[in-house]
Parts: sequence; C-alpha cells; structure tokens
Amino acid sequence: MAQKSKSTMKAKQGKLIALPRAATKKERRLFGTDGVRGVANVFPMTCETALALGRAVAYQCRRGDHRHRIVIGKDTRLSGYMLEMAFASGVCSMGVDALLIGPLPTPAIAYITRDMRADAGVVISASHNPFEDNGIKIFARDGFKLPDEKELELEHFMEDERVGKVRPTKSAVGKAFRIDDAQGRYTVALKSVFPDTLDLVGLKVVIDCANGAAYKVAPTVLRELGATVHAIGVAPDGRNINRKCGALHPEGVQAAVRRLGADIGLALDGDADRLIVVDDRGQVVDGDCLLAIGATEMLREGKLKHKTLVATVMSNLALDKKIRALGGKVVRTQVGDRYVVEEMRAHDFRFGGEQSGHLVYLDHATTGDGMVAALKLLAAMRRQSLPLSDVRELLVPFPQVLVNIVVKDKQPIEGIPSVQSLIDKCERTLGNDGRVMVRYSGTESKARILVEGPDAKAIRGMADGIAAEMKRALG
Repeated sequence: MAQKSKSTMKAKQGKLIALPRAATKKERRLFGTDGVRGVANVFPMTCETALALGRAVAYQCRRGDHRHRIVIGKDTRLSGYMLEMAFASGVCSMGVDALLIGPLPTPAIAYITRDMRADAGVVISASHNPFEDNGIKIFARDGFKLPDEKELELEHFMEDERVGKVRPTKSAVGKAFRIDDAQGRYTVALKSVFPDTLDLVGLKVVIDCANGAAYKVAPTVLRELGATVHAIGVAPDGRNINRKCGALHPEGVQAAVRRLGADIGLALDGDADRLIVVDDRGQVVDGDCLLAIGATEMLREGKLKHKTLVATVMSNLALDKKIRALGGKVVRTQVGDRYVVEEMRAHDFRFGGEQSGHLVYLDHATTGDGMVAALKLLAAMRRQSLPLSDVRELLVPFPQVLVNIVVKDKQPIEGIPSVQSLIDKCERTLGNDGRVMVRYSGTESKARILVEGPDAKAIRGMADGIAAEMKRALG
C-alpha cells in the first residue's frame, strides 16, 4: 500500500485534483513483457483487475481540463466482452469517456488512439495465446506502449485506496461510445503504406487471419490493392482464435499455397501484430529473413536511418553478417517488440523487429504491425519482379534450435548450478561460431532454450540436453 499523504483527490465542479505521484514499486507484479496476461476470469485476468486497471489508466492519462477519452479495442476471444465492459466501467467511473471500437488489430488501436487524439489506448488481447487466455495492453496518447516505469505507476494506482474512492458524479461521470468507422480509418492507413505507383493485380495471395482481430480488415486491404485473395481463419466464434491456424500454425497456409499455386502466403496471429510468411514453394520465411529484406530495401533507398537495424537477442547471427556486408549494422535488445521500439526511439532508428515476426516500421506504425510488414514485403517483390522464393535467398540463416519447456518456477538460471554448468560447457564448445541463450518467457510459464552453431545435429543435442536438465531441476 502506498504511504499516506496529506494530499487527496476530490471531485470538485467536474474537475479532479491530482494525487501526488508516489514512489512506485521496484518490480512489476502484474505487467509482463506485453501487458497483463493470464487465464480469463482467473487472477490477474479478472473483471475486478480490469475495473481497477481502467481506473488507474484513466487517472494516469489525465492532463488539463478537457473531456478525456480512452480508446478500447479487442480481439475475438469470448472473454473480450466481459473484460471490455469491466475496463470501460473503470474508465467511466473516473470521469473519462470510453471509445469502444470492437475487434481490430493491436496496431490499429495504436493508430486510432493517435488519429482520434485520444488520451490513451487499450487492447484486450492475449495475442498468440489460446482463447482461454486474455490480456490487457496499454498505449499512451502517442500510440506507443508504456515504458516499464509507467506500468509500475499503474500498479501503484490500482492499490492506492484514494484513487479507488474518487467518484465523479452528475455530468462528471464518463460515457461509453461505439466508434463505427475505426476499420475504415485503419484500412486507409494501411493502403497508404503501399506505393501509389504499384498494385497487386495478378498476384494470388493466401492469408490466414487466425480467426482473430484482422479477419475483416486484412483481406479487404489486399483485395482493394488488386490481389486475388484466398482467406482462411476468418470465421471467429470466440473460441477458435489461434487454434491450429495463424502465425503459430503456418502449415494451413503452406498447404493452401501449394494447392492453389499462390504467389505468397501470409499468416497473422490473433491480434495481427505478428507476421509469418510462406513463399511460392510453400516454405516458411521467418522474421529474420523479413528483417533482412526490409533493411536491404531501406538501405538501397537511403531510408534506413544511421544504416542501423534493431533486432533482439533471438535473431540469427547470419542477420548481422548480411547487414554488415551491405554497409549497415545490427543493434540488439532484449526480447519484446516494446524494447525494440524503445531502442529505435532513443536513437532515431526507423526499422526493427523480432525473429518471431514482429516487425516495426516506425515511419508507418508505433508497434509491430503484421499487415504493414506484409505490404512492405509485397512492394519489394513487385519492385524486384521476382518470386518470393528468390527474394528470400538474400539471407541464409545459421542452423538454430529453439526448445520451449513448461516450468513451475522461474528460478534465476545462474542460481541452478547444473544448468549453468551445462550452458558454460556448450558455449566453450561453440566458441565464436555459435551461441547459447536460455531465458524465461515474459508471458507464459515457459523457459526458452536457443542454441545456434554450424552443426545442426550438435546444437540439437545441446538444446535438448539443457532442456532435460532444466526439467529435472525445476520440475
């Protein structure tokens, strides 16, 4: 509980007197690498949490005496209705209006927040997780995700009794509005990413929307640009989001591309901030290859500021080698597209992303946007007049193995002697020709073991060995 203060917050003639910005906790308890996330209707993803967080966000975003507004969007999960209403109730209870835009991609909510000059944006989504999970992500008024210290501040406000006791009355109570033209606004914004001098006429595209937030807007954009579109994963029922479809399961797109003889396959995840691509031969093109293609195009056009690409520690070492050969460099961050964006903003870099398919073109979006990434790739294919199977040859990745295991307890890796000893041994064996990275997921109860090196069989043995030892040590 925050320390008591003489200053209080009261409703007075429709205005709020601010509480002092008390010192926040040193570690976040609710927020992970991408908002608050968990099983819907189980702490922390309960209506009570959503209500309290709605109040906290409404309090945090207030500035000046204008009528404040918060955009609230979601994906297609069944629990989205419940959490949307709870969060909106918290917002309105603080005298702030809630703008409800329904199912739209995470980057669309970021865009609409800026486009409508709202004071904050909120996405109710668990991204690539199964339907029984849900989450809440917060954007500031500029469309960027909140930094860690602002999330810490929100957790403080959620527990501060004085914030919860603020009850504006009469005309000071907030209202909830449905915004009906949000999809149209975002469609126009996406089409502006694609060059006016090009179109997609004659291109056959398969797109899998994961039965998620982009199930309407993504096929529409591609068709309006002239493509022949075969859409799958566009029949959400509240329970089938990400189920054997989308970016986590590109096999459906692969099969459709081969069956239809399509030029390209696009697979989005549930909230459409991630993209996995399939080439005309039905082979998956991962995020590192998309980063290499995008950076190469921007270097050629002189648009890659400071000739720098931002990637995470998960990206393949071949990416660094390729960009260096082209006269550029790669800067790495910890895992999470928010950290990629923070690095880009801090040093005025314009392009970055993750191996998992989160690509950020900062000239067009404030967060990872699967459709922006897809349109940039399609434009590169059109300019080069080459099939994707040829364009992808730009990057030949080093062998890499990633093993995910479920863990009961996220003990510090260095505090598990048997695991750390095995990691050290593998690193000595690989030397400068590879690397080992072991980390815990920020959104799931999992450990991720990545090993990279010249011998695929050897690194598989190393990754499996570390995974087995972690299972034994952690359960």
